[in-house]
This record gives sequence, C-alpha cells and structure tokens, in this order.
Amino acid sequence: MEERIRHILDRLGKEPPQVLLFEGGTADERQEAAFYWAKRLNCGSGERACGGCSACGQIEARVFRDLFVFNGREGNIKVEEVREAIPVFSQAPAVGRKRAVLFLEGQMFTEATANTLLKSLEEPNPATCFVLTAPQRERLLPTLVSRSWVMTLAWPAAGDGDGGEWVAALREFATTGKGWFTKTAGRGAVDKAGALAAVLACQADLARAMRGEAGEGLACDLERTLGAEGLRKLDLALGHAQDALTLPTPVNPALVLDWLATRVRSWVA
Repeated sequence: MEERIRHILDRLGKEPPQVLLFEGGTADERQEAAFYWAKRLNCGSGERACGGCSACGQIEARVFRDLFVFNGREGNIKVEEVREAIPVFSQAPAVGRKRAVLFLEGQMFTEATANTLLKSLEEPNPATCFVLTAPQRERLLPTLVSRSWVMTLAWPAAGDGDGGEWVAALREFATTGKGWFTKTAGRGAVDKAGALAAVLACQADLARAMRGEAGEGLACDLERTLGAEGLRKLDLALGHAQDALTLPTPVNPALVLDWLATRVRSWVA
C-alpha cells in the first residue's frame, strides 16, 4: 500500500469517518487499504495498525468478531446477506473499539443492495465504520458517494505486452469503424491477460487526459468530441470491462474487448 495512503489513514483514525470510500488502484490495492483501515480502527497501538497485536492478527485472518466482509470480487453482493447483518450494525462492537463493515468492489451491488445499505447509513451506530471500494466513485450510487470520505489511490499504470497496440486499434476503430474485428476474430487472438493489459493501457491513457496532460490518444479524442462526458463514459466502460476480466467467472476476452470497442464507436459514429 502507498505510504501516502497509510499516513493519511493513520491520521484519519483519530476521528474516523462513518463511511470511507477507496477508489483507484487495483482491486488488490483497494482491498489492502480496506483491511489496513479495519486494523487501524482496532489496533492496540492507538496510532497506527501495528500488524502484530491480537486485533490486527484476527482481522488479517478474518476471524475478528467486529469485522464484516461483503466481497464483490466473488460476484454480486446480494441484498439478503446485507439485510441479515443490518441489525448488528446498530449494536455496540462485540470486542473491538470499532466495528468495520467492508464492501469490497461495491460496483457489484445489486440495486436492491445499494438501497438497503443507504437505509442502514441513515442512523448508524457511531462505533460502526463502513468501507466501500470501487475502481471509480462513478460506479456507485451518487447518494452513497455523498455520504463517503473518498480516498483516491494511484491510478493503475498500463499493463505489459501489447496493450498500447490495442489502444491504437481502438482509437482507429472509434474514428473509422475499421480494423478492429480483424484483431479479435482469430481463434486465440487475445487471452485474458492480453485483454486486461489492453484495458489497463486505456485506463492509463484516460488518466493522462484527466490530468490535462498534452498529447494525442483515445481519451483526448473523446474529450474533444464529447467533452467531459466522453471521459466519464470511457471511465465507466473500462471499469465494466475490467470487472468482466478480473471476476472469477468464465469470460471470452475477445468478446469483452469487442463490447468495449462497439460502445466507444457508438459514441462518436
């Protein structure tokens, strides 16, 4: 985890917000930050998460009685699971200083789950702290984000391999409608790792455009054509593609990239 994030969390632990949202980074980095925060809230040192006390050890092993984890990395976060736990959220912690309720990859909320969580946030126990993680805050209900203290991890860099070539091909297809399907049509034309590298390269291109860095690229093209709305659309589409490629479910990488390409093309055609 970034030292910058660690230092902020250490200071923030003195007066912890009710809801903390981690965006940016990778799914692993967001998860690491969420668990560090749960440790910081309950660590016996009082100033940081030491990693060696009983509370830190139990949280690491996921056996801490005041730790609740709803893992969107394993699929949709179901409303039944949240409803079952809600009565506990209003109670005092069982053993720790704070109850930590982690929703990993909150973009995997169903609509019913997100609305149910909102209701539980209206009158929460002050000793219950909620954590949301998501690739981008835009992937969550605005009402959830508005209740959250948002922390942005460093955006992921482009992956290895031919990610740059895929970005160039996507940019050409968005402009001309040509060339894309010849890259994805062949048997085994792209595997999951290659598709993910392509998505990460697009995200790096988007990050540069969002920072206002001069240059040419897919994101810059969309910004010139559609304004800020083009960047928002690309951000959401890339997030959906990344979810499809990283969740533990069978997926055809070429179809994911084809979906992404046709979406981008539809915005500018």
